[in-house]
Amino acid sequence: MKRGLAFATGFFSLFLGGCMVGPKYVKPSVPMAPAFKEQPPQSFKESDGWKPAQPGDQTLRGKWWEIFGDPQLNELEEEVTQSNQDLKVAEARFRQARAMIRFNRSAEFPTISTSPGIVNERFSANQPYFPASMANNGTGAFTLPFDLSYEVDLWGRVRRTVSASREEAQASAADLQSANLSLHAELAADYFELRSADAQKQLLDDTVKAYSDAVQLTQNRFEGGASPRSDVAQAKTQLDAAMVADTDITVTRAQFEHAIATLIGKPPAEFNLVAAPHTPLELPSIPVGLPTSLLERRPDIAAGERRVAEANDQIGIARAAYFPSLIIGATGGFTGTSITNWLNWPSRMWAVGPQMTETLFDAGRRHAVSESATANYDGTVASYRQTTLTAFQEVEDNLAALRILETEAQQQQQATASAADTLQLFTNRYVGGVDNYLQVITAQTVLLTNQRNDIDIQRRRMDASVLLVKAIGGGWDTTQLPRL
Repeated sequence: MKRGLAFATGFFSLFLGGCMVGPKYVKPSVPMAPAFKEQPPQSFKESDGWKPAQPGDQTLRGKWWEIFGDPQLNELEEEVTQSNQDLKVAEARFRQARAMIRFNRSAEFPTISTSPGIVNERFSANQPYFPASMANNGTGAFTLPFDLSYEVDLWGRVRRTVSASREEAQASAADLQSANLSLHAELAADYFELRSADAQKQLLDDTVKAYSDAVQLTQNRFEGGASPRSDVAQAKTQLDAAMVADTDITVTRAQFEHAIATLIGKPPAEFNLVAAPHTPLELPSIPVGLPTSLLERRPDIAAGERRVAEANDQIGIARAAYFPSLIIGATGGFTGTSITNWLNWPSRMWAVGPQMTETLFDAGRRHAVSESATANYDGTVASYRQTTLTAFQEVEDNLAALRILETEAQQQQQATASAADTLQLFTNRYVGGVDNYLQVITAQTVLLTNQRNDIDIQRRRMDASVLLVKAIGGGWDTTQLPRL
């Protein structure tokens, strides 16, 4: 007797628990290299911050933008966190995905409902096929039923649905972090673009002043008979061109100021960023780590991997449709003919029993759904691998940019210094009456071009630094995914 009871209990537990059909999830492999092809710039190698074997370096934890050491940038980045509307959209989608877990998890439990009713009815003595002797003045029907319905998860359909919603919620959480990283990186890039425009404006203001002095010099020499009138005309032309460039740079600055206002959730009319004098920022040292670390540090890669797991669950859900489903139903409550006997014990009623359903023919519908789920899985895996390849490319691109631009900046500084010496030489020769003013104008143009290149290279280096931080995940890692 005891053996039979134990067997029955074990069978019932196995029956209720069911099994899990469909493939077991295995994280897909991705193309990988032992190290990045591009080497970091020399400034990274010489600093304490360059630790290629330690991807968990703390310098990029949390507020990564603070490594640039700009208080104004730090303040603006905080406003992005609080007020950016795109970030609020991503956060709302995460909350929506998290709510779907609770929705799907509810299927693991019975559904209990009730529908009490009170009905008075009288049968017509003249209705067809109804004995007139059974007609009465009406009867009452007072019901208080409680219905229970529970689908036994024999093949894991419900469990896989819950698992798929959990993985989608984790992917949405990673999407939120991707949006957060992208928006903060966009603001940092726009900020450095704006400060580069400030530097260009300062340079052009100084250039206009210098060219104004040159116009006065040629005017004095013309009035003294030492130079022709053409020198004055050439000097004024050079001055006018510099003034045009000086005015034009304000368009660029205004556009980036408007972009920053939008990122921090303000109308451009309500935001103003005061111009700052040009002070070249020191490039931070950024711990890049190894290629394998990107799989844990990039939120978009994490989102892709979670969606692969979700697609794997969808295959199991599709295959579960081939097997019969078992639903246990139960009804109980009270039924009476009047309010006086409605809730009496003799008025009790109940019904309970299982129901199994199986589709015998659907013209290939389940097969099509299964094929679709498999194709979706294959496509999701390919997308995950492509996201990983793109991540490797972005790191390589910005490592190369930083390394090459470091050399280019040194070369440009030398070129600027040479251009300044050349201008001084030709100016002295012009004042001494040895050369005409065309030589001075040419030297002025070359110097201004080189000075503007100096500022532009600095801007590109800052942008590459921001993009490199973004490419390696901004200090985020998969341990920050919520456990749902």
